[in-house]
Amino acid sequence: MSRAACRFCGELLTHSFADLGMSPLANSYLTTEQLRGMEPYYPLHALVCGSCLLVQLEEYGSPEQIFSDYAYFSSYSDTWLEHMRRYAFGAAQRFSLGGSSQVIEIASNDGYLLRYFREQNIPVLGIEPARNVARVAEEHGVPTRVEFFGTALALRMVSEGVRADLLIANNVLAHVPALNDFISGMKIVLKPRGVITIEHPHLLRLIERNQFDTIYHEHFSYFSFGTVERVLARHGLTVFDVEELPTHGGSLRLHVAHVQDPTREPSARVEALRACEREARLDRLSTYSDFAGRVAATKRALLSLLIGLKQDGRTIAAYGAPAKGNTLLNYCGIGRDFIEYTVDRNPYKQGRFLPGTHIEIYAPERVAETRPDFLMILPWNLADEIMDQMSFIREWDGRFIVPIPSPEVLQ
Repeated sequence: MSRAACRFCGELLTHSFADLGMSPLANSYLTTEQLRGMEPYYPLHALVCGSCLLVQLEEYGSPEQIFSDYAYFSSYSDTWLEHMRRYAFGAAQRFSLGGSSQVIEIASNDGYLLRYFREQNIPVLGIEPARNVARVAEEHGVPTRVEFFGTALALRMVSEGVRADLLIANNVLAHVPALNDFISGMKIVLKPRGVITIEHPHLLRLIERNQFDTIYHEHFSYFSFGTVERVLARHGLTVFDVEELPTHGGSLRLHVAHVQDPTREPSARVEALRACEREARLDRLSTYSDFAGRVAATKRALLSLLIGLKQDGRTIAAYGAPAKGNTLLNYCGIGRDFIEYTVDRNPYKQGRFLPGTHIEIYAPERVAETRPDFLMILPWNLADEIMDQMSFIREWDGRFIVPIPSPEVLQ
């Protein structure tokens, strides 16, 4: 068993959460030329700290290796864009943001969110380490610093007179190996009466809904509410409100302020969520050790379904090329012998191949051209949106497969 140290508290890691074998980096999409080369694989073994209960992976790919040229663009999901539009207008009203305010987003991607603040004439600044993605944000008028965020950058920003009234960190906390340095930087760059909002997938929902495919090397950590509260408290930050969201299979939106800010009283939802996690026994190590058995059962069920379909002569394609789909396919050993191809709206991925399985990625129009019997939805968190977009497969009696939390065939 690994003897790495917990990235938050330093305790040696000896307890397993889910061992998903060996896997390539989930966002390392391949070109035709790369198919002939060596493809690195790394252990995909999630461990849980016996002291602070932070679920985490060891760091095999560095942030520079993973994020400097990135294949994920947020703007290709209509559901996600609408989610962020509602957030931007709601946050501006709730926190009285205006022309003299400063909104900063860490991991701002292609500027998809900050554009909604600009529409309200609120000054914005994005921080995004992936140069190819940041370039798109700049083209849409969103000023973006191409850097990794941490204490060093936060101190430079403060020295330049840049501090945040609203600091946004959506789905980035899991991507940070130097967790304490990152949180320390957030506190530094936040104004005395400023607010941080953090969205992250909720570990409770991952466990309840068997979302093991959201474990991949780009996600270094997996947070319960109790653990993230402890992490923030160590750095003088407190959660004064929390919302439970349906995004990414079940997420939390934390509203965070300086501990010494007297204007932020904790809402009833904070204690309610603490109680919910206690009832789910997330404060007990045994809860984490039970997860691996359900993961293995889902693998067997999915393989049984696909083997039966192939034996019946059915054709199967996939929709999407998300990182979670690559974990699922590699862990289950599902390659081109099962899935003929996949499609994705992101042109950056089209014409490339999925890591490990080498399934080719096409534009969505490929589905109408080839008329597969089944379409497996890899970004299952967007299943409703995708089934609506691809509803035409019912013209030839095509069906959808949603693999998580357990394999299901839908009309």
